[in-house]
Amino acid sequence: MNDRRTTTRKRTPSSSKPRQHRPEINLPVLGPVPVPEGNQLVFYTVLGILGALEIVEWPVVLIVGVGHLLSSQHRYRLLQQLGQAAEAA
Repeated sequence: MNDRRTTTRKRTPSSSKPRQHRPEINLPVLGPVPVPEGNQLVFYTVLGILGALEIVEWPVVLIVGVGHLLSSQHRYRLLQQLGQAAEAA
């Protein structure tokens, strides 16, 4: 007797995958803020170092940093466009 058991795998849509939890930093005024991913973390670190060494003035560092943050927003198109404009300034 040939006893073959077939198993079927239930496919789940990709949207049902659990989201990975990103590390957060709890800031006093802002509350929990997610830590940026690799490339972005390097960008913000270098930008902060340039400001700390006074190679770039702090208002410029803040404008570029906020512009970069807003331009990386993929959910809100208007915020992304405002960020790109601020980053170009």
